[in-house]
Amino acid sequence: MKKHLCETHLHTFEASACASITGAGQAERYKALGYDTIFVTDHFFNGNTAIDLSLPWEEKVNAYCKGYENAKARGDEIGITVLFGIEYTYGGADFLTYGVDKEWLLAHSELEYADFFRYADLVHKAGGFIVHAHPFRRAGYLREIRLIPDYTDAVEIINTHNADDISNERAKWYASEFGFPVTGGTDNHYIPAGEFCAVCTENKISSVNDYIKAVKNGDLTLEILRFESEMPAGGSL
Repeated sequence: MKKHLCETHLHTFEASACASITGAGQAERYKALGYDTIFVTDHFFNGNTAIDLSLPWEEKVNAYCKGYENAKARGDEIGITVLFGIEYTYGGADFLTYGVDKEWLLAHSELEYADFFRYADLVHKAGGFIVHAHPFRRAGYLREIRLIPDYTDAVEIINTHNADDISNERAKWYASEFGFPVTGGTDNHYIPAGEFCAVCTENKISSVNDYIKAVKNGDLTLEILRFESEMPAGGSL
């Protein structure tokens, strides 16, 4: 039975200051690696953003969505599904958000000054879904681990870029203790080779709702894939 591969956590050069691959490049790369679906989850304005924060709200949102839009345009050309997400940062904790879109962002300019709790309320009111990414990641610039279970819908228990094995095991413990559904992602900023975390499903994830349903129902497996070169033979960026 064919397994359909989905990447739930990646960044683009257009919107994330820490990324060095374009949205179109990400679509090409994942298509060559055999994935069916990718989510673009660029850092929001309160994270490691590449967006000029002095811009008016509409211009900021348009700039923020460029990585996703470029990935989707290329994905439509080459046959890979590209879906929209957000990585929202609160005090060093990162929350992947699914189920809202550009139009939702444009309609909520109050997010410019809202805190995480207001953001989460608005996301949930819109039917969105919040995943705590790499909740036990350690880094020199992080002074605390922040868990917010009452505003979290699921936990990323495998992250192959920003978390080590110990951090991932702690994330599994957190999910188990609170009864959260689980998921995983590569957190790809342009990893040239190495380990990727794929969400694998029997049916292709063709929409955000497909993904949310699969997470809630546990209709997925998480597999770590290893690629020894940037692209399979014949691939290009």
